[in-house]
Amino acid sequence: MITIKTEKDIKVLREGGKRLAWILREVAKKVAPGVTSAELNDYAMKLTEDGGDKPAFLNYRPYGAKRAYPAALCVSINEEVVHGIPNEEEKVLKEGDIVSLDMGLIHEGLITDSAITVPVGKVSPELEKLMNMTREALAVAIKAARGGNHIGDIGFAIERLIRPHGYGIVEDLCGHGVGYKVHEDPFVPNFGERGKGDKLKPGMVIAIEPMLNLGTSRVKIMKDGYTYKTADEQPSAHFEHTIVITKGDAEIITQL
Repeated sequence: MITIKTEKDIKVLREGGKRLAWILREVAKKVAPGVTSAELNDYAMKLTEDGGDKPAFLNYRPYGAKRAYPAALCVSINEEVVHGIPNEEEKVLKEGDIVSLDMGLIHEGLITDSAITVPVGKVSPELEKLMNMTREALAVAIKAARGGNHIGDIGFAIERLIRPHGYGIVEDLCGHGVGYKVHEDPFVPNFGERGKGDKLKPGMVIAIEPMLNLGTSRVKIMKDGYTYKTADEQPSAHFEHTIVITKGDAEIITQL
């Protein structure tokens, strides 16, 4: 069921979103060759606890999962698309890698969700372009998320921008409603048809998260039960914002 958040809810979510954006920005500053994924997770956890909040992903068990997620932060490197576990198989970042940092935050009982992809040192021009295009895909998707439009308009905007560039748009994973829970209705695919799907209504809170691959759109899940990788092991980029639907342009709440 799609929920409409109250003005009181949205006020809390705005503050939580700013806090989450700040945490991701600070964690991104730590990204460098030689840094481990576990160190990034520990730092995100410390910043969250110092602010009096809780990580939304830690011990969260999605429907169908065999176990709860064991970390505060998802750290997905290169061909890892999303949900990379940072503190089980510790990974060391290398010059030229790209890394997705994805996190949910619980502030006063309400949840925001956001992700950024950042370079490790200097990266190749094709990886810079991949990150830039994914960031741009998020921007056009948010622009399409106006009250009165439909879920399909969001995916259509992404496809119209990205298809000519030949990137793989991940179809097996998508955005979602958020706020009272980590994952709520509606699902928000990164592909779609204009005017199709659920109608966007003021007060809806959704997380939009394009995931673009340098090669195929296909993904595979790893034995850890969470990490998704590209099927051809080509790099992937991921950006995400939590937004509030209004009568006009959507309000981005996971930014400073």
